[in-house]
Amino acid sequence: MSIMFADDEPGLQELMAAELPRLGHTVTVCPDGLTALAAVEKQAYDCIIVDLDMPGMNGIEVLQRTKELQPLCEAIVLTGKSTTESAIIAVKCGAFDYLTKPSRLADLATLLGRVAERRQISKQMSALQLRLRRAEGDPQLIGKHPSMERVAKLIAKVAPTESTVLIRGETGCGKELVARAVHDQSRRAAESFVAINCGALPENLIESELFGHCRGAFTGADAARTGMFQVADGGTIFLDEIGELPLSMQAKLLRVLESREIRRVGDNQVEKIDVRVVCATHRNLEQMVEQGEFREDLMFRINTFEIEVPSLRERASDIPELAAHLLRRFNNEQLSDAELFTPETMSALTAHVWPGNVRELANVIEHAVILCDALPIRPEHLPRHFGDRQLRKELRSSGPMSLREMEHVAIEQALERHDGNKSAVAAELGISLKTLYNKLNTVAAEKQSA
Repeated sequence: MSIMFADDEPGLQELMAAELPRLGHTVTVCPDGLTALAAVEKQAYDCIIVDLDMPGMNGIEVLQRTKELQPLCEAIVLTGKSTTESAIIAVKCGAFDYLTKPSRLADLATLLGRVAERRQISKQMSALQLRLRRAEGDPQLIGKHPSMERVAKLIAKVAPTESTVLIRGETGCGKELVARAVHDQSRRAAESFVAINCGALPENLIESELFGHCRGAFTGADAARTGMFQVADGGTIFLDEIGELPLSMQAKLLRVLESREIRRVGDNQVEKIDVRVVCATHRNLEQMVEQGEFREDLMFRINTFEIEVPSLRERASDIPELAAHLLRRFNNEQLSDAELFTPETMSALTAHVWPGNVRELANVIEHAVILCDALPIRPEHLPRHFGDRQLRKELRSSGPMSLREMEHVAIEQALERHDGNKSAVAAELGISLKTLYNKLNTVAAEKQSA
């Protein structure tokens, strides 16, 4: 690490100037507080080691000023006084720890090792947070369609309350994004947001995942486990696809929502929790109630406030803005306001039905970013299955056709998309270049004979 050492004792200055480099650190030695502050103003340090009692400016003042200039810099304070009150004050001001004089060099080395470990953990946490933000994308809701404006207004209304929220909508339309917006605009925004896909949990482990278990609660429970409700304590828990919960778990969830208490598997004690619950589903819960697949009392309990998220095809006017937003998200470079998509590409995107909603659009844009060496995105950068799906839609609207006619249409449209590049057409259609030429020759012969 890069270390600044400040002490007015010449013997300690010489010792640290020699020993800290032997421990693998670089060191700047300062004889007093003012010199130390000047060094901090000029150079960034990983850690400072300061004596509390120095002429001109004491160690507490150096520590406080360093924290203002370099918030990530750690500090160790040295005190020669018989009392540790001043050292405790220094820790309260942000010092990592303190040592009393005289102290052994081994003790300082151990302390510096802990500082280095803490800094490494902080770096890893920052990297994980960055990766998480990139994976999740920007939490803002994109779109100016009236249906999305209504969703935003409903979020603003319900977020400041403690009401349970039920979010409805098709798969991939952005229900989790709405749930995050509810959390971010609530009084719990600084606390945890825990998302759970109920449909992805094995039925025999759902209770353990949600509420935790004690050691030995069942075969394989070699250690105690904290449940997701405990992890979310103080914050928000998002139960996605709640319609997939088995009836036995629905009863237990209802009890938790009503009592605000959980009981870990294998435990006789209950634990109070303070969690806001937001649920989501793409299924018709009312129909499930009629069929005996979902508890009516649970449906009423989670449906205090309902938000319906529109499908992408219902707000097709938002596709250009959404596509541009996703392109900037997947492209690591800063993009200007230059053309991001050709008119033909944007026409294909807006004409698509999008059965997978925004999630499908995100996959299409990410695929295009990987293929595209330079903007704008062109039709040939879109996934092949995307073009196939669009072709099927066009064929359905064109009336009855023979297989030969469908094949001719597919080839002609692929040639148009690739500006006559036959190798690209063959690759898209999944046939060899020789087969493509044979089919083109057949088409030409048929036209000539006609």
